[in-house]
Amino acid sequence: MPEARTTPPPRGPFADAVRAFRRDRTGMVALAVVVGCVLLAVLAPLLTAWYGRNPTEHYGQNTPGLLSAEGLPMLPNGGISGEFWFGLEPGLGRDVLAQLLYGMRTSLLVAGASTLVIAVLGIVLGVTVGYLGGLADRAFTFLCDVLLAFPTLLLLLALGPVIQTRFVDPGENEPVWMQFTVLILVFAAFGWVPLALVLRTTVKSLREREFVEAARALGVSRRHLVFRELLPNVWAPVLVHISLALPAVVTAEAALSFLGVGISEPVPDWGRMISRGAEVFYDDPTYMAFPGAAILVFVLAFNLFGDAVRDALDPRTAR
Repeated sequence: MPEARTTPPPRGPFADAVRAFRRDRTGMVALAVVVGCVLLAVLAPLLTAWYGRNPTEHYGQNTPGLLSAEGLPMLPNGGISGEFWFGLEPGLGRDVLAQLLYGMRTSLLVAGASTLVIAVLGIVLGVTVGYLGGLADRAFTFLCDVLLAFPTLLLLLALGPVIQTRFVDPGENEPVWMQFTVLILVFAAFGWVPLALVLRTTVKSLREREFVEAARALGVSRRHLVFRELLPNVWAPVLVHISLALPAVVTAEAALSFLGVGISEPVPDWGRMISRGAEVFYDDPTYMAFPGAAILVFVLAFNLFGDAVRDALDPRTAR
């Protein structure tokens, strides 16, 4: 008697998306780089302890013969040697590799926290307004238009001196936690708008679908409709937005630090490293090359990863 063939259970949309993503070689390489960056940032204290350097000690100033009278590394290529693998920072003489690792932690902390708040605000407001419609939808659209027209960079540039004057005593430096909090709140305050607009449109379309009408006919509560019927169908745009928003925040944070209003000393930061590298570029181009290459690889990997996620979740993409 022939054995009965068992048909495999049908795959869900998430399984199809994972399968499509795994076929994307560029996406897989980008994912590997993203995971590597996250691991380097998380393990930065262990790596620098093994390396024997920390990001705040002024090695060049404390050890004679490492920096010239002008504050430039004595050895060629920015002072690269067996002791300092990526060289020394001009002027202060800090280890560049340790600064890069801890600067990655700074970027990921600001970008990760901002993206998390952006996702929460975008989901809550977008789904709620999309479901309610009517006056709430018109008021929400007007608010989003105002926020999209607001110059975020100028706001951040203006907030720095205001917060320093109002909340910090004269002669004292702004606390590190306050710098991080301000950046995260401002990025989140304006970053949720694109995600909320996408989810609003998606939910407005979903609420007229047959499965939502059937749930209404069964007399289910609004909470059931939102959490059981609508939310499970909007995860795709949320994932795509998160994967593309995080590198955008990294770039914006580095730009602000480059302009002198982001994270200040002594916390390591890529943007401030690039700013310092621009000042000494003609005398020591190596110093600017390392943070520039690091932020390029970091942001490019996240952008390629986001593109791959978007392609995998797009139902029109050929499987």
